Amino acid sequence: MSPKHVVFKKVSRDKSLSVYMTKRDFVDHGDFVDPVDGVIVIDPVLRGSKKVFVMLSCTFRYGPQNVDVMGVAFRRDLLLVTRQVYPELQDKEKLTHTKTQKKLLQKLGPDSFPFFFEFPDHLPCSVALQPGPSDVGKKCAVEFEVKAFCGHNQDEKDKQSSVRLSIRKIQFSPGHSDHVPVAETTFEFLMSEKPLKVKLSLEKEIFYHGEPVRVHVDINNSSSRNIKDITVSVDQVTNIVLYSNDKYVKSVAREETMDSVPPGTSLKKDYTLFPLLIHNKDRRGLALDGPLKHEDTNLASSSIVKQEVQGMLVSYKVVVKMIASGTVGSSEVSLELPFKLMNPNPETAKESESEDFVFEEFKRVYLKGVVYGDDDESPTDA
Repeated sequence: MSPKHVVFKKVSRDKSLSVYMTKRDFVDHGDFVDPVDGVIVIDPVLRGSKKVFVMLSCTFRYGPQNVDVMGVAFRRDLLLVTRQVYPELQDKEKLTHTKTQKKLLQKLGPDSFPFFFEFPDHLPCSVALQPGPSDVGKKCAVEFEVKAFCGHNQDEKDKQSSVRLSIRKIQFSPGHSDHVPVAETTFEFLMSEKPLKVKLSLEKEIFYHGEPVRVHVDINNSSSRNIKDITVSVDQVTNIVLYSNDKYVKSVAREETMDSVPPGTSLKKDYTLFPLLIHNKDRRGLALDGPLKHEDTNLASSSIVKQEVQGMLVSYKVVVKMIASGTVGSSEVSLELPFKLMNPNPETAKESESEDFVFEEFKRVYLKGVVYGDDDESPTDA
């Protein structure tokens, strides 16, 4: 028996518009992004009196919702594309891009109309900064939304005859990499004839969320300094690219040791770190995958981009720090090594040939851990 299609449905408050979509998460595969497609059903009573539009938006929100200072809102639209669905500007056949759309149109009847959007390359993935325990309201986030509405033109929106659906743009690991990350450097000190050599390595370049990160540290201390208080950490680096570039670096896993390497000796040791959100759930400003609560999501995945983008870009690095002490004082030396932290790429499901559909309500509350319970509270106000 062929598996049934799961189709998500959302209806406007006045029941005049119904939107049907088969996805709520859209994957950036690197060379292409899953297109946003669906079908909208229009009440025949509404037809003939008003036009119907569908909008795809990407919003970077960096302050409280519905608050502005001197007329400037704490948000910026990175994408705002509106398409007229009714009256049709082309034949339905030309506007139908997928097999599922075609089947839905057949099942839903003559009052149904297709819509289709493609993501441009310059958009980031869905990322949200975790608020602190006492923070209220919307967090800083990159958010995506599909909105259907009716009006005499696209600037006139009837709230009762509108449907808002919060979606996510996500990335998975690009696959296995044979690259083994290694970083090494040499430190020379005043009053010391020979140097300190430090080498840092990982067993692989890409780690999956939940996996331990094993760090191999190799220290050859030929100097006259005493090396002590070795600390190894995994740092999350969030670049916020908007009007200017801001960078936030936060340790998400850390091991502080009393290990020492006296002059003329060496140390080879593995340190195992666990960069997990469960250990950081109350820390303000950590980047998370999408606008979800901490118990049901993970640290934001590493960003893989083809070109410069606006929004939030996330990367990770292992950092080893140590104190080099001597007769002329002490100094801190450090070495860092970048790596990727992502979710594994699931097997792509083939498009079912089944004609049967299972309809579910499109509310992100049905996904685990959504901050807002109803899509009427969704990100974009436009």
